Amino acid sequence: MKSRNRWIILVASIFMNICIGSAYAWSVFQIPLIKLFGWTTPQASLAFTLNLSIVPFAMIVAGRIQDKQGPRIVTLIGGLIFGLGIFMAGNVNTITQLYLTYGVLGGIGIGTVYACTVGNTIKWFPDKRGLAGGLTAMGFGLGAVIFAPVAARLIPNVGVLRTFNTFGIMFAIGIVAASFVMAAPEKGWKPEGWNPTPAATQALGGDKSPSEMLKSFQFYLIWIMYAIGCVGGLMIIGHASPIGQEKIGLTPQVAAVAISFLGIANSGGRVFWGTMSDKIGRYNALATMYIVTGVCLFILNIASTFVPYVIGICGIAMSFGGYLGIMPSVTADNFGAKNIGINYGVLFTAFGFAAFVGPRLAAVVKEASGGTYDLAFIIVVGMNIVGVLVTLYIKKLVNDKKKLNSAA
Repeated sequence: MKSRNRWIILVASIFMNICIGSAYAWSVFQIPLIKLFGWTTPQASLAFTLNLSIVPFAMIVAGRIQDKQGPRIVTLIGGLIFGLGIFMAGNVNTITQLYLTYGVLGGIGIGTVYACTVGNTIKWFPDKRGLAGGLTAMGFGLGAVIFAPVAARLIPNVGVLRTFNTFGIMFAIGIVAASFVMAAPEKGWKPEGWNPTPAATQALGGDKSPSEMLKSFQFYLIWIMYAIGCVGGLMIIGHASPIGQEKIGLTPQVAAVAISFLGIANSGGRVFWGTMSDKIGRYNALATMYIVTGVCLFILNIASTFVPYVIGICGIAMSFGGYLGIMPSVTADNFGAKNIGINYGVLFTAFGFAAFVGPRLAAVVKEASGGTYDLAFIIVVGMNIVGVLVTLYIKKLVNDKKKLNSAA
């Protein structure tokens, strides 16, 4: 396959990620669902938590199939599952039905598609891993930019359930159509004109299988870093609209605009930090992102007007996007590109853990404290301090290993 065609595959991957990235617009749906059915905030937010918690497990299965069979059939099936889950969420009568449709089916669909769009892109762009991973992950963040305001306009006119129906049909058709563009590079393929030294293309320790990766102490440090990085972002993404309405006093429509800003920052962070990691190093970029998240959580904690609120959520979202843009490259750097589909799926369980902890932490703290999120913000600031320390430690380990490899 010609080198130029990898850009077509990249565009198709970004488009599919935009569709599944609509999950990030959840907070626009949450309050209308609570008003319609009388559910509590923890009950409703659990649907979003469940959705994102299931994603990594679907990625592991889909990643293994994609590494062996290619991405086309896997993304097609994933698109059908995702569209079905969102469509059926529009026919629920109970909270359990919402968990099974939006939560379980939606999460399986997202993980199935995402394993292919990210893993396959890394294989096509060995020369630009940070940029390509960031662009692909950007699509996931753009889902909220596009679909949060669309949902905010549809919900008052057709209702929250009919909006789910409409989105489900659109996403199924769009992802299935894009799946026919997908293909994997041939073994040994490299971009035309790219002739790096063997040392520049080889992962530390060579290509590793999932079982070999799990025996590496380094994997667990990276897992901790990923989990910490995602907790704050997923907490804010899941509650940004309620925080804006209840803490700042925004209308649902203005809060939806803020969610669009959040989505832009989320998407932009994936490209910006992915590209920066190619230039300044993965671990320098990651350490900076933890610091930015901590500062923005403090700003959000004291915010009482629109501007600091938007600065806070956008700074957090930009760093969160960076983790999703950089971590596929970190996986390939440390464990090789051969099994990137399943290996990144295993690492992505850190995202699933964060998806459970982040939104639930905010919901539980809010209920227990009489309606404020402040303690949740402070807890996550502490976690990001730990993230900086772990990142500096693993940076030293990696540098020491590189020196040993060079000496050998």
